[in-house]
Amino acid sequence: DYAADKIGLTYGITAEINRPLWAARLGYFLVPTFPNDSTFNMNLFSTGGYVGELEMRYKPYDRPGSVRLGAWLNSAIMGSYDQAVALAALDPTGTLSPADTIAQTQQVRTKYGFYLNFDQEITDWLGMFGRFSWNDGRTQIIAFTDIDTSLSLGLSMKGTAWGRPDDRVGIAGAWNNISGNHSGFLAAGGLGILVGDGALTYASENIFEAYYAFQVAKGVVLTADYQFLGNVAYNMLRGPVNVLSGRLHISF
Repeated sequence: DYAADKIGLTYGITAEINRPLWAARLGYFLVPTFPNDSTFNMNLFSTGGYVGELEMRYKPYDRPGSVRLGAWLNSAIMGSYDQAVALAALDPTGTLSPADTIAQTQQVRTKYGFYLNFDQEITDWLGMFGRFSWNDGRTQIIAFTDIDTSLSLGLSMKGTAWGRPDDRVGIAGAWNNISGNHSGFLAAGGLGILVGDGALTYASENIFEAYYAFQVAKGVVLTADYQFLGNVAYNMLRGPVNVLSGRLHISF
């Protein structure tokens, strides 16, 4: 959950110890003044994002791979999902929703989580990657996307088997969820950065993606991509959605 949507970047400082078989990293980064805001909170160290990561490298059967375990804590001005729902329920007019009351609950709060990801070469032309991430899901997402738990797994292949070693094929799937606090907020009419439409029939969001990157000539790659999205925005009444896209990449 980092400063990404409005301005696409953040500022910070990192330190790293990098050895042949392992690496350790620490970082501190600025967070938005308010959730999904385009300005940074300059109250250094009383607010901000703290990240630590340990990477282990190995070569089973002489095939390189790595595992990264990271933990993070954000201190930022965020609203409480449960408090916003409770305030809306107290409204005597019945016109307020948690989307209206979440701002009243905003104060400096902490959000924390961890992630575990890996990548592993299987053959000269096939590799595997995966990731699991979790956060406590009690407070507003401050900047990135509305996910509290995510599990993804995929394969990346070179076209060696069919005589096109410079081509690439990728397939991957993701299983996304949000916390009970978060889903209760959306079900009562709350809105997130990217999700929410006033109601919610909750279900896990399921995503599948496949692409083929075809090298037309050296430095010219044409990619066809397909994505399937089920239970869009955690709502079993939304979707499914099928997305077809293409990309032309030229480098000199």
